[in-house]
Amino acid sequence: MGFRMGIVGLPNVGKSTLFNALTKTAAAQAANFPFCTIEPNVGDVAVPDTRLEKLAAIAGSKQIIPTRMTFVDIAGLVKGASKGEGLGNQFLANIRETDAIAHVLRCFEDEDVTHVDGRVDPVSDAETIETELIIADMESLEKRLQNITRKVRGGDKEAVQQERLMKAALAVLEEGKPARVVEVDEDDQKQWKMLQLLTSKPILYVCNVDEGEAAEGNALSQKVAEMAAAQGNAHVVISAKIEEEISQLDAEEAEEFLGELGLKEAGLDRLIKAGYALLELETYFTVGPKEARAWTIKHGTSAPQAAGVIHGDFEKGFIRAETIAYEDFVSLGGEAPAKEAGKMRAEGKNYTVQDGDVLHFLFNT
Repeated sequence: MGFRMGIVGLPNVGKSTLFNALTKTAAAQAANFPFCTIEPNVGDVAVPDTRLEKLAAIAGSKQIIPTRMTFVDIAGLVKGASKGEGLGNQFLANIRETDAIAHVLRCFEDEDVTHVDGRVDPVSDAETIETELIIADMESLEKRLQNITRKVRGGDKEAVQQERLMKAALAVLEEGKPARVVEVDEDDQKQWKMLQLLTSKPILYVCNVDEGEAAEGNALSQKVAEMAAAQGNAHVVISAKIEEEISQLDAEEAEEFLGELGLKEAGLDRLIKAGYALLELETYFTVGPKEARAWTIKHGTSAPQAAGVIHGDFEKGFIRAETIAYEDFVSLGGEAPAKEAGKMRAEGKNYTVQDGDVLHFLFNT
């Protein structure tokens, strides 16, 4: 299980340039005019994880299979998108299918690149997009509330629960706040997710800066950082131009290029790490002579549920999980030495998988 992150932003903020770089394709046109991305482009990228390579080297694995992250490049939204302005309605629907939103904000000055509103103000841009998503959610909820009235009158328990949650969301939306500020009880989580509200999705602000400011950011990205902190959202500073250049280099050249710019890692790495933290995702590994493979799970996932990520039958017939912590596997030199040192544990159905666990599942067929 990877996750889907929708890349949104006003036209000409560097969104499609970033998408092209991240997916190493030219699938999305990056042109200096609005709506150059006519269809949402989807690209899968491998999630970089140096731990996987170390595990594979120790186990002599013939193949390395990283987990995947899906980026969905969604056309540039504009003010009025919720009312159908530009290509709004079509792309608001595409956002619903993502797990999180990466909101690319222009934090660079360039007279040759036109801003749709004629000025550079990333905080205002963020508010424009947020407002459009809030309006779209309000309209969606108002229609759905009308449609379930009869079921509520008939005492349908699910409809009553849905109505309560929709009214709670509508109340905060009408105050100009996103649905993610609503406190949802554990018993309501399933129905809440089924509402598919645009503003309930976590947001990662991506500050697109000039090449020379990628390491430290600038005054504009600092304003975004302050806004994100106040909202409880995350932010990351990236130069789409640098990412575009890196995508054309091999690993050694890319590392040297980043070093010259004072960067420790590529923007993709930082973007994925921020996305994982935002969605509370973790990674566990399966390692053997044939392959070393990474698997993505949510924080707090039980051993049977983690097994189910590989195959549903693994979860249904789960017996136990043979578990070695990543640090033990590496420091002791593999599965056999870890087992001899007493570092392999047999964990049952109640075990919560930890980030970096090396697992082998036993199950009934």
